[in-house]
Amino acid sequence: MKKYLALFLTSILIFSLFLVGCGNKTNKGNGKTEVSKSNQGDRYLFTANEGGSISKISLNEQKVLSNFKFDGAVHNIQVSPDGKVVAATVVPEMMHGHDKSMDMKGKAIFFDPYKDKMIKEVEVGNHPAHIVFTENGKYVLVTNNEDNTVSVIDAKNYAMVKTIPTGKGPHGLRISKDSQFAYVANMGEDTVSVLNLQILKEEKKIKVGETPVTTGITTDGKTLVVTLNKENALAIVNLASGKVDKVKVGNGPAQVYIGTGDQFAYVANQGTEDAPSHSITKVDLKSLQVVATIETGKGSHGVVTSPDNKFTYATNMFDDTLNVIDNSQNKVIKTINVGKTPNGISIMP
Repeated sequence: MKKYLALFLTSILIFSLFLVGCGNKTNKGNGKTEVSKSNQGDRYLFTANEGGSISKISLNEQKVLSNFKFDGAVHNIQVSPDGKVVAATVVPEMMHGHDKSMDMKGKAIFFDPYKDKMIKEVEVGNHPAHIVFTENGKYVLVTNNEDNTVSVIDAKNYAMVKTIPTGKGPHGLRISKDSQFAYVANMGEDTVSVLNLQILKEEKKIKVGETPVTTGITTDGKTLVVTLNKENALAIVNLASGKVDKVKVGNGPAQVYIGTGDQFAYVANQGTEDAPSHSITKVDLKSLQVVATIETGKGSHGVVTSPDNKFTYATNMFDDTLNVIDNSQNKVIKTINVGKTPNGISIMP
């Protein structure tokens, strides 16, 4: 873990990722997974755990149903728009041990969330970070942090379509609702790469501030939000005018998620392992004001809201938990133990 942390801090400035052990009840993530006995009518939430697993959580029962083990660090996870496929990025074991003599590419893995069955593994670039489906179901995009590229995968047959150069240290990304543009946070510089998905090319870069980690885009495609890890701020960009406003949040912000209706952005404040943050900052995107600071577990990293906006879910990297937050009360109502060092998070639509 410490070797991984040291290299990550060197290669992409100050942001902390930690790779350790693994989870509870497990199924192997090698194509030999067992079929879950869970209710087929249930909906699920998934966490990507840097310790080498994916946790599958029942939203009905609010408990972990299973943990799937992988050889490597599972960094980010996303459910497809139709809810039928779950995709995740995996950094191989030798790679996150950082033996540079072994040039091991990362993987994007795809599996069936109901049958708990592996569909496909796709080799991508070095140190894959985030993975996102386009809303139209055409592509899956993966940021390759150490290669300064984005891999474009066909979402139907899982073939590699193209590799697009970006800025330095691409990390979190989101795609516009119309599937026309991807917005990639470049952690190694102060920019967001705007990728035109019609021509599969970087169209421009937007300067946003120090150490951008992840992005979010409103449904109308007019407002971009970006967490600025080094500035402890959320950048809010008017894409028409280019104006950038900044709202102070907690220490070391990691992921951001815009809730249904585009009213609020929820920022997970991670901090560092030595000085972990433990909050979610709720920002009103119209008034550009913080409306709530919600106490969480240690090192909040991943964040997502339920489609009905009733709940927010946040992963806590340094205590291996998931918080369930009631959005009407702006408070944690349940804490669930998940796999080791939970990072990314995604919910069924």
